[in-house]
Amino acid sequence: MTPIDSTITDLVVDALDDLKAVDTKIVDVRDLSSVTDFLVVASGNSSRHVKSLADNVVVKAKEAGCPPIGVEGERDADWVLVDLGDVVVHVMQPAARSFYDLERLWSGEPELTAPQDYTSEVWN
Repeated sequence: MTPIDSTITDLVVDALDDLKAVDTKIVDVRDLSSVTDFLVVASGNSSRHVKSLADNVVVKAKEAGCPPIGVEGERDADWVLVDLGDVVVHVMQPAARSFYDLERLWSGEPELTAPQDYTSEVWN
């Protein structure tokens, strides 16, 4: 992690911790994406909490001289994305986080498949 990435991710994690984000994770996607280097994924307990968490990230980033490139999802606040360039923040309600499972999706580990014999037994 470069010093700039570390500073931004620390700022994001601190902003989320300030308002009691749940289960904050940092996912390194440098080897998987040319668009961003890190994802920060966190949960809020309600749409109001999700929106407040994302708003706090935006405020702290602006104060640090790193205004977001974009913010999406604020209206419904089921899943709010804050794009800080090399770091993209996903603040989600638990149901959306569980459904989309971004940590697994971006882990870079291959999906397991069932053996051929098993699938043919199930469908025959």
